[in-house]
Amino acid sequence: MKTAQEWFNYGIELAKEFGPKLLVAILIYIIGSWIIKKLIGSVKKIMSKSSYDESLQKFLLNLISWSLKIFLVIMVISMLGVDVTTFAAVIAAAGLAIGMALQGSLSNFAGGVLIMIFRPYKIGDVIEAQGVLGVVKEIEIFTTKLTTPENKLAIVPNGIMANGNIINYTAEGKIRVDITIGIGYDEDIKQAKDVLLEVLTSNPKVLKDPAPSINVVALGESSVDLAVRPYSTPEDYWDVYFSTLENCKISLDKAGIEIPYPHAVEIQKEA
Repeated sequence: MKTAQEWFNYGIELAKEFGPKLLVAILIYIIGSWIIKKLIGSVKKIMSKSSYDESLQKFLLNLISWSLKIFLVIMVISMLGVDVTTFAAVIAAAGLAIGMALQGSLSNFAGGVLIMIFRPYKIGDVIEAQGVLGVVKEIEIFTTKLTTPENKLAIVPNGIMANGNIINYTAEGKIRVDITIGIGYDEDIKQAKDVLLEVLTSNPKVLKDPAPSINVVALGESSVDLAVRPYSTPEDYWDVYFSTLENCKISLDKAGIEIPYPHAVEIQKEA
């Protein structure tokens, strides 16, 4: 059994042998991290000047950052005297095992790459996908973040985003607002259409082209249903939707045009 002095001497020898390597490795890590930070900042400035899409910028910067960090870690490990070839083999084996366990994450990464290549949407677009409607806030390596109309943050994996159906309301720059309003069977259809059309044309957020339209869409049990169809920009969709509903009701009331509502008929049987 070694004495305390022997253990102390052994520690001194280890410090002499590995101390310089450890200090160099730490120094390389600190300097390397600083260089990576500066390099990412420079690439970001270049992308900004070159008018790169914001979503593509973030995706590429994340990819470059992670690649450089992995390279730095391998370099630091090699400075400690670890055989990089052996280390790479261990990493490859571990990567295979992790890859099998994280197939979903790899699928999401591949989905993120496909989204960057084919660009079905970008940051700021209003889209509907996987049952979620919202504005694209961020496109990351594995997920897409959406802000819903309720101001909730929805995080959707890129794998299913790349392989599922996507409705992009912003791509064409215009979106139709679909509203159905019923009037009584005894009312003048032409008069009602004129009143509703005035509501649409007087709204500054309703686009002139395509022109708004009003048509009979159905003959219901107690009402003639009119399809009110204004167009707006995706950003103004909800403003146009809610203001149109409210102003149509107000204008029809002023014109004396009835909007039917369910009536209950009570029948009493004499004893």
